[in-house]
Amino acid sequence: MYNDDFLNVKKSQNIDQKESPEQQATTTASGRVLKRTFDLALASSWVANWRRRSSRRPQGELVAPMDQHSGIWIRAAVAVAAGGAIAARAVRRKSVDSSAVFVGVPAMVAHTVAGYRFAGLLLVFFFTSSRVTRIGETRKRALDPEFKEGGQRNWKQVLSNSGIASILVVLISLVTGGTDRCLDSRESTVVTALIGGVIGHYACCNGDTWSSELGILSKAEPRIITTFKRVRKGTNGGVTIDGLLAAAAAGSSIGLAFVLIGFLTTVCASDVFWRQLLIIPMATAAGLCGSLIDSFLGATVQYSGYCSVRKKVVGVEGPTVTRISGMNILDNNGVNVVSVFLTTLLTAFACTYIF
Repeated sequence: MYNDDFLNVKKSQNIDQKESPEQQATTTASGRVLKRTFDLALASSWVANWRRRSSRRPQGELVAPMDQHSGIWIRAAVAVAAGGAIAARAVRRKSVDSSAVFVGVPAMVAHTVAGYRFAGLLLVFFFTSSRVTRIGETRKRALDPEFKEGGQRNWKQVLSNSGIASILVVLISLVTGGTDRCLDSRESTVVTALIGGVIGHYACCNGDTWSSELGILSKAEPRIITTFKRVRKGTNGGVTIDGLLAAAAAGSSIGLAFVLIGFLTTVCASDVFWRQLLIIPMATAAGLCGSLIDSFLGATVQYSGYCSVRKKVVGVEGPTVTRISGMNILDNNGVNVVSVFLTTLLTAFACTYIF
């Protein structure tokens, strides 16, 4: 059977050999074109694969799945230990109450599993915001109706300042498998947008905290952002130059932390590597923008009034309270969530175009 097929093939070849010289030339030329086309496609495919691989973290290709899973479990264990120690210290210093621990520690674990850069952003926000909250406590006690010693935060405040970011880092972990990635839309637009969203989230949170805690200590009288009229200190939506500068500085600290930690944990292609430095000015803008969004919401949908009995600005209506600005729609936590969400979206979209 196989011999007959072989003979039939040889016969067909002999018949083909009787083609005219023009036909043979055409066949030969077509074969050369096909061969060159195939070689070009093969080379293009190899170059494309090489470019994609060169922009990825080399360890991600060499580490076995079991090693990756082991690394994730190690990071989770480190996060539990470190998060527990930090939470205990924060409770002793009255930076948070006991209810905040049950939100803060799981958030720390989720951020660390996604990558050390994200855990770094969470810690930079926590430590710097706690530090600026303690500045000028005596003056703040006389101005802020919700003042608490040490700036003690409860679970609602911790959740409003870390909830959206925690969702984003979980999504990042699912997409990347816990491998650090650079901001590079050519490799993955989704990952770039998610990472940009986390940066914008903490730039906004840090910017709002620095702006509020340091702006209220400014010697200048605040102006409400909607009409620029002078208002009492402590009025929601009131801004000062000092407060806005503090918001920009807070955002830049988030961007700087992300870049510095990324240099140690992430490997990028050379052209992608230098573009990561753009995160710093972008985070600075996000801190300022987030503070402005928060101030606008505070001036419009958050109530502010002056209490003639307590002699300070308060956030609730009452018989002894004269309205200053805003409608009683959102409280401070609600304003924070909305401003963080909007800043996160804006930064995520910006990253897909910048990187």
